[in-house]
Amino acid sequence: MVLTQEQTDNLLEKVLEEISLKTFNSNDENLLKSLVECLGDTRGMTRLRAAQTLGEIGQPATPFLLDALANHSNVVVRRASAKTLTLIADPDTIPQLVHSFLNDEDTVVQGSSVGALARMGEAGVIPLLDILGSPDIPESAKGHAAWALSFIGVKGKQYLEQAIDNDSPVVRGAVVGAIAKVVAEEPDQDLLAILVNSLNDSDSNVRCETAAVLGNLTYQPAIPTLVELLDHVDDETRKSAALSLMKIGDITALEPLQKALNSESTTTIQPIIKLAISQLERMHKETE
Repeated sequence: MVLTQEQTDNLLEKVLEEISLKTFNSNDENLLKSLVECLGDTRGMTRLRAAQTLGEIGQPATPFLLDALANHSNVVVRRASAKTLTLIADPDTIPQLVHSFLNDEDTVVQGSSVGALARMGEAGVIPLLDILGSPDIPESAKGHAAWALSFIGVKGKQYLEQAIDNDSPVVRGAVVGAIAKVVAEEPDQDLLAILVNSLNDSDSNVRCETAAVLGNLTYQPAIPTLVELLDHVDDETRKSAALSLMKIGDITALEPLQKALNSESTTTIQPIIKLAISQLERMHKETE
């Protein structure tokens, strides 16, 4: 059922009036279906108005939004349905949001679906971790899932603490990024300790990601472990450790960095260590 612009305007005006008067019948399935159809209007502000109206109605509208997200032939309606479900944030919608994120042919629908998952808070953590840990899901989707996990932040703390031991390095790397976002907003010693421990992860990418975030956090208690990594067998790990020490900016790292430079045989790593040394020396002079 496609509504004309006049029908859409009249319907929205009628529903908003009924909501304000508390006379709106949330059990009227035909009315709710018609409201979902308003999400296909060609006018952006009208679509926004329809989405806000459905968001205000809340859970009674979710079955119809889910059906539209899964089956509607109009991609504009599917996109708007996912965005409207973000406003409602009903955990019961998670399975369909995951399906649309992974299977809808439209990238905007995919992005809106994972955005809705991010808004779920704690309830969204486990499905996002499942996506990150699946070998069958493309890296592009995992990147979006990692962003969503990071967005959830502190609400998913208990799951992050458990997931750092996941068998998948992709999951552990995403957890490191999510923890970094949490502690940047609200320092938490338990989570910071997890980050320091992750410097010794078995996977090079996880070690490097952890070194980078600890450098960005200028977390000084990580210095001893970062110094140890200057002797690591993996080139990228040594480089990341040197850069992290540079960002932290503590003068005590100068001596181990100089020692590392003297023993470094990889020509691509030497300039990185030299840069770290020169930056620390410059910062030290500026504070004298």
